[in-house]
Amino acid sequence: MPVSKNVRSNPLRFVEFGRSICGDLTAAERREWLVTNGLGGFASGTIAGALTRRYHGLLVAAFRPPVERMLLATKIDEVVTYRGIAYSLAANRWQDGHISPQGFTAIERFYLDGTTPVWEFALADGLLEKRVWMEPGANTTYVRYRALRGGAPFELALRTFVNYRSFHGNTHAGDWHIGVTPQGARALRIDAVPGGRAFWIAADAGTLAVENVWYRDFVLSQETLRGLDDRDDHLAAGSFAVTLETNGAITIAAADTELGDFSSDDARTRRANHEAAALRACTPATGGEAWLKQCVLAADQFVVAHHVAGDAAALSAIAGYHWFGDWGRDTMIALPGLALTTGRLDVAKKILTTFSTFVSDGMLPNFFPDDGEAAQYNTADAALWYVEAAARYVDAGNDLATLRVLWPSLQDVIASYRTGTRYGIRMDSDGLIVASAPGVQLTWMDAKIGDWVVTPRAGKPIEIAALWYNALMRMHHLATLLSDPAATGYASVAQETRNGFDRFWIAPAGYCYDVLDGPGGNDPSLRPNQLFAVSLPNSPLSPDRRRAVVDVCAAQLLTTNGVRSLAPSDPRFVAHYEGSPHDRDAAYHQGTAWTWLLGPFALAHARVYRDAKVARSFLRPLAYALFDGGLGSIGEIADAVAPFDPRGAIAQAWSVGELLRAWHEIPIVAQGGNDSVRQ
Repeated sequence: MPVSKNVRSNPLRFVEFGRSICGDLTAAERREWLVTNGLGGFASGTIAGALTRRYHGLLVAAFRPPVERMLLATKIDEVVTYRGIAYSLAANRWQDGHISPQGFTAIERFYLDGTTPVWEFALADGLLEKRVWMEPGANTTYVRYRALRGGAPFELALRTFVNYRSFHGNTHAGDWHIGVTPQGARALRIDAVPGGRAFWIAADAGTLAVENVWYRDFVLSQETLRGLDDRDDHLAAGSFAVTLETNGAITIAAADTELGDFSSDDARTRRANHEAAALRACTPATGGEAWLKQCVLAADQFVVAHHVAGDAAALSAIAGYHWFGDWGRDTMIALPGLALTTGRLDVAKKILTTFSTFVSDGMLPNFFPDDGEAAQYNTADAALWYVEAAARYVDAGNDLATLRVLWPSLQDVIASYRTGTRYGIRMDSDGLIVASAPGVQLTWMDAKIGDWVVTPRAGKPIEIAALWYNALMRMHHLATLLSDPAATGYASVAQETRNGFDRFWIAPAGYCYDVLDGPGGNDPSLRPNQLFAVSLPNSPLSPDRRRAVVDVCAAQLLTTNGVRSLAPSDPRFVAHYEGSPHDRDAAYHQGTAWTWLLGPFALAHARVYRDAKVARSFLRPLAYALFDGGLGSIGEIADAVAPFDPRGAIAQAWSVGELLRAWHEIPIVAQGGNDSVRQ
């Protein structure tokens, strides 16, 4: 049944603000909303309504899911006449420094209805609602306006802006002519470039006037701060006019397919049902806590189609919004939290089987380029995280049939790492993995500026060694389940690796080297990578060393919003992630706090101290992160010093996934479960 116009579509309303935030431009622009479609496409913007990033828009469509993303519909500027007074509800920054209009001053309330952003504009005694959502599985966005309260009619003039560019770019229109053609009484067909894809803007009420006028030099304030091109032009395609009585509504839709007649009530129902199903699947994992339910909906936003040849149902995970694609490392780290903790084993299975087809010479792709080029395999850890994700899936569902499907690719990972594969990745005589190739960044600390690998870590990185030991132990267990005689061999190699791992310990310092046998010898930099030697189910460290690792990371690396990538005492430490691309890349792993690492830290703490309440307390502050930066989600990184402001991507898959996984597993780990550490 369609949802009544007077009934909210989703029972979860956790994120909510009043005028103190909505009417403050700085605060309202800092808070960004995001809705997604499961294809890699999205809509996003700020509470204030001003565009601050090149990635903001009402319809960023994924032409080749989940990549090849194009900005099609940009925004709607609204003018509402009520009781004879005209109110502009939009907000725009212009080249001359002015902000005009300033519609955010009329926002009385903003909240997320599930993941749907909702604004309530107070116009004298009138109250007008605006909401934005996307169609699951389609490049279609809906923007609905409804008169909630009023003693007179509302006259709406809704100017729709469009574009046709990569979501990574900017438009400087020059004399670019875009074809804008009426399709019936309330629809427009947009033909931007010869040979390009047409798209459509349509309304379910009102009248249409074609405009086809460029508005030039919108200023994108976040791009200014990021040292990038901050000017953008957008085309006013046309305006819709409608008069609404109380409870009356108009919906404007933007899509890359012809819209025809559409029902916004039905569309809202489909979105509500999609989110309700996600919440139902994970009820035990959240314990009924609203902030964790919001994180479950955030987790769903990262699951996307990956249309590989011969499998239209293939799935992957977007690493982060706005600018990331699907990355192998990020997908495998995030998968347990995004899919297993949330009760969606079918999603986990499909992602694992999809990626199994990409295993090549024992390696998993690092990322799939947006432009359709071949997958890039420059990562030493993605394949080892793949083994861990597969083992967790089997633990969760006891699905030996799927394990048999994955088994050849899992065996290929171990065999290739033992004998050698791309970029000099191989097991050395001490049982540890060498990951070293000139000019190539192979670990997750992968920032690179030109030919400069900022954090090279060539040699034997500690988290690769920890992952390798864990993978061998996992393979021993999985082979046993399959009655595969290879089990004995995996256990034997694991013993070699565990013996070699002792080389990482720095007795005088009381923690581990970050890298062994690098070009400059052993690297004693205090970084968080050693946490994985404690947080993974199979640890090569003794109990006293595990405790020491947790204690030193707690003392020098832990922050409220993440774990620092380098200790403040290090002369290379950078406190703030800001400035030009060069400055930001130089800070990325040189102090910047990474939110996803709070999961491994909290789990490591639970393993060492066996106190679930304390371990969970390190994660609980992330509930407040849902109200800042990317609303209703968890971002990528934060500054390394107080107040630990959010930076980077506004929503990150492994940040959300590791929070959910760790929260769920901490009580189990604290009681000694899921734990086969060395004694």
